[in-house]
Amino acid sequence: MNFYDKFFKRLLGFVLSIFGLLIISPLFVVVAIVIKVDSRGKIFFTQERVGVRGEIFKIVKFRTMRRFEDSFNRDGSQMENYSRVTKIGKLLRKTSIDELPQLFNILVGHMSLVGPRPALPYQVERYSEYQRRRLLVRPGITGLAQVSGRNSLSWEEKIELDIRYVNKVGLLKDILIIIKTFPVVFKADKQDFVQHDAISAHKADVLSDVGMVDNKYDRSN
Repeated sequence: MNFYDKFFKRLLGFVLSIFGLLIISPLFVVVAIVIKVDSRGKIFFTQERVGVRGEIFKIVKFRTMRRFEDSFNRDGSQMENYSRVTKIGKLLRKTSIDELPQLFNILVGHMSLVGPRPALPYQVERYSEYQRRRLLVRPGITGLAQVSGRNSLSWEEKIELDIRYVNKVGLLKDILIIIKTFPVVFKADKQDFVQHDAISAHKADVLSDVGMVDNKYDRSN
């Protein structure tokens, strides 16, 4: 870790997250109201993710999906995961507004503005020793993989880009990634989910894997 990554990046993230939360607080209020009107459930969605050095933390997003109790078809069958996304949820995901509450994660030190996107615990279990280098820095709201193809990339490709970022963290690189993030956010073709691969595919129970029920993982590992 260089001086920027060890000290200045955290200070910069703290200051910018406070500034950002103050500026967009009116947007938070509007989104919260629309979410409550659109569907039943909480305003925010929290989920366990893996942070720097493998530490588990809870990521915060605006809720974009129906409650599990409301996720059944008329015949009683359970909806597909992506069918559970609400009308307002689709808009929030398309514009990445659902990610803005992660400024709170930056504020408390779980995340940075720029870094590898935080993965789910079951995905990290599948990392090789080399791929675990991805965990040497705080995860970010945006990162090199997000401005280089996003969901059109396989997890192996994303991790390789993240490791390239980890190997040479710097202020200029972070500024360039932030600048490149804005046009990417508004390109829907860069955001569409393609398919799961060997790392991202759910192990067995989707609800357990994504933290919808009590987690099965042994956190002592």
